[in-house]
Formats: sequence, structure tokens, C-alpha cells
Amino acid sequence: MVRDSGLFSAPGLLGSILLLLLLTARGALTQKVKVEPEVVSYPGQTVILRCQFPDKGQTQLTQVSWILENSSGPRTNIAVFHPTYGVNYPASPVQGRVSFTMESPSLENPTIQITDIALTDEGKYVCEYAAYPTGNEKGVTSLIILAKPQNSASPITVPAGTSPVSVAQCVSANGRPPATLTWVTNLNGNGTGPVQTSNSDNTVTVRSEYLFTPTAADNGREITCVVSHRTLAKAESFPMKLVVQYPPQVQIVGYDNNWYVGRTNVVLTCQYQGNPTPPTVNWKMSSGFMPDSVEVAQNRLTVRKVDDSVNTTFICEVTNSLGTRKDQVTVFVRETPVVEKGSATGSIIGAIIGVILFIALIVTIVVVVHKQRMNRDGPPTHKPPPPKKHTTISYNAVPAPINNTDPFAYYETQRAEPVTDLDSYHGDDEDDQPKLTYHNTTSGLEDSEIPPPYYEHVEMDTEIGDDEQPPNPSTLSKEDSFMSAPMIV
Repeated sequence: MVRDSGLFSAPGLLGSILLLLLLTARGALTQKVKVEPEVVSYPGQTVILRCQFPDKGQTQLTQVSWILENSSGPRTNIAVFHPTYGVNYPASPVQGRVSFTMESPSLENPTIQITDIALTDEGKYVCEYAAYPTGNEKGVTSLIILAKPQNSASPITVPAGTSPVSVAQCVSANGRPPATLTWVTNLNGNGTGPVQTSNSDNTVTVRSEYLFTPTAADNGREITCVVSHRTLAKAESFPMKLVVQYPPQVQIVGYDNNWYVGRTNVVLTCQYQGNPTPPTVNWKMSSGFMPDSVEVAQNRLTVRKVDDSVNTTFICEVTNSLGTRKDQVTVFVRETPVVEKGSATGSIIGAIIGVILFIALIVTIVVVVHKQRMNRDGPPTHKPPPPKKHTTISYNAVPAPINNTDPFAYYETQRAEPVTDLDSYHGDDEDDQPKLTYHNTTSGLEDSEIPPPYYEHVEMDTEIGDDEQPPNPSTLSKEDSFMSAPMIV
């Protein structure tokens, strides 16, 4: 049975990490060769690779060498310096372009330069010392050669279909390192790749395409390819429009169903679109040849004067490389024009009615508000009427003084007309004579018979309030009074 040592347990793993960090720090502290970790350059430039052994202490340096390590070839010495034997440049990819920067180099500062940098020069350059007693000491510099790519994007002409196809492509050619390509669009498709291709000069070409199922409605829609690269201060954008080919789409407009005999200059227009753009438009009539009153100019058909000869079907045909499409309209020629109800008059009447209603509403609101304000701010402007009495009174037009306190006496009779027959008064039966009765409403005296003076009889039914006075008989008009001829007693 194997016992778990705890190396891969949680505490053991943490201890291993700490040990690795300590060893790395120790190695960094013990590295005595000082170089630049990374140097970036462009093709055609000159590169300086620095190397120093500043604190050799008891270490004895015998020789320094520069070594090239790249993916395209084996490890190769490119420059050697020995204090006794001098400088040597072995055969290498950079021979003739590499040299020490000092005419008399030293072991303490063996810096080199490489001119006319090519993309194939990219790799790791090692500055290695032969030392005693520690053995060889080295430092590594990574040389990165940047190549600005040539970027482009373009749509791919495709026919409308039912399956996904490549509708646009984006290319970043001859770049170092490889570029990054992305698509920006609202199309419901997908980008492919990117696909990288290595070139002989150590550059890389990156390519991507956009897959989409195109329709006629997608022709002209926008899509953008964005290229990002280390050599670019900001990403480059390449907007483009899709090119989708489709057969013509045709529609005839202009017929208003009101072609009547004698109407002039009516026009039919054949509206169409297609990709490729149709070169010509062909007008036809179902009844045969075009009459002389019809003129055709490209997609416009004009009838100079309407008659029975255009009582037919007009056909517009449009053709491109993907096919032919057509539309037609049947014309009905009327004897008299169709009277169209004017919508402007109705609109004006409606507007006037609306204004009147609005003004009436405003006036009503103002009146109501005014009344409410008057009722709220001031005392009542009226008082309730007094109680009423309902009394039937007969007034005599001529007041008759009585031996009491009433200033006026009023005579009452049940007859509708005053007595004027004087003969009957002297000789007829007393029962037939009218009796005049005096009503004393203030003294409380009983009614008494009064001799028949000259009187008039006025009978009315009126309502007299408590604080109202009976009418003054002296003010009655002539039409309301009657006076008989004088009598001699």
C-alpha cells in the first residue's frame, strides 16, 4: 500500500508553489548576464542587442559568443569574441550584417548590431559567456520583427437563395504577428475562420469570410470587417454593402379607375428593381398593337386622349440576367367621370363646428365660474317671497265713506254687470233689486245693506300679500269703471 506523501494535497500544493517561486527568485538573483528581454523592430531597420557582465567577482571570463535560435533553423553562432584571438563571425543567416558595436570589444560589454533586418531574423539571441569556475553564463533576448499587414475587405456577389453562402470576405495579408479579424453587422450570419497562412518571408496572411443566406431584400445591407494588429495605432474598419442578385420586381402604378372618354394625358408608370439592373422595359397591350394615342418612353406610358381603344389590359415586362418578370393593369373606360366627394369641404365644415363648440364651451365655463364667484363673494341678491293669501275681493271704483275707521268702502255683488235699469229700481219688487253689501274687514262690523248709489262693480281674483295694500279705486281706468246717468230722488 502506497502512502500519500501529501505533495498533491492542498497544503503540499501550496508548499510546492512557494518552493518554485523561491527557486525562480534565486535563479534571477544568480543570473549575472544582463540583456534586454525583448527587442522589437521592423524590416529594413538596424537592431542593437546589448549584453553585459557587470559584476564578475571571482569569476574568470574567457570568451563571449552570440547565438541565434529560431524556429526555421538550428542553433547557430553568429559572433564570437576572445580577448586573445579577437573577433570571429561564423557563417549564419545574418553573416555580413552582424558586428560588435565597438571596434575593440570587451568581455564586459560585447554588444552587437544587425543591419537591414529581415522578417527571417526573428528569433531568440543568446549572449553566452565561458566562465571559470561556474561554467557558462548566458542571457536571452527575443527579437520580434513586426510587419504591418495589408488589409482589405470586399463583398462577394451572390444570387438570392435559400442556403448560407459567403457574402463578404476580409483579408489581412503579410503581417507579423498575425492580425485579428472581427465582423460587425446586424445580419443573422456567422464569420468563418480566421484562416492563417504562413508566407516564405515569415509573414502571415489571415482571411475570414461571412456566411449568410441572402434574399433580394438584403441587397445593399451593411457589414463591416474590423482588423486589429500590433503595428496599428487603432483598429481599421472596412464597411461594405452586400451585393445580392435577384430577378426584377415589377409594379404598374398610376391607374385611378377614373379613365373616361375624352380625358387627356393619363400616365401609367412601370416601377421595377432588380440586380443586375434591367436594361430595358417592354410595354404590351392584350388587345394587340398600341394605338396612336399612346406614347411610350422607357417605363412611362402616356395616353394623350382616352377613348375605347385603351379599354384593355396594359402589360409591363422587365428582364435581367436572372429572368423576366411582369405586371399588368386592366383599364375600364367610362362614359362620364366619377365624381369624387371633396374631402376639403368636409374638413372645413368640421373645423368650423369644432371652433364653435370650443367657443361655446369656453363661454359656458366663464359664466359658471362668474356665478360661482358672485355666490361666494357677495350676499344673496334676493329674498324668499312672503306667504300669500288667496282672496276674492270686489272693489268699488268710488269709495263710500262709512261711519267707522275704514277710509274706503268697497261694494260687493254677485252680478257680473252693474244695475242700470232705473225703472225697475222704483217700481219693481224689492226681491228683484240687487243688494249691495259692505265688507268691513277692519272694524269687525256685520255686513249691512247700503242704499244703491252710483257704483261700479269690479270683481277680480288676485293674491295679496300681508304687506301689500289693496288697489286705490281712484286709479282705475275708464274701461274698468261704470257710472250711470244722474237720478233725481
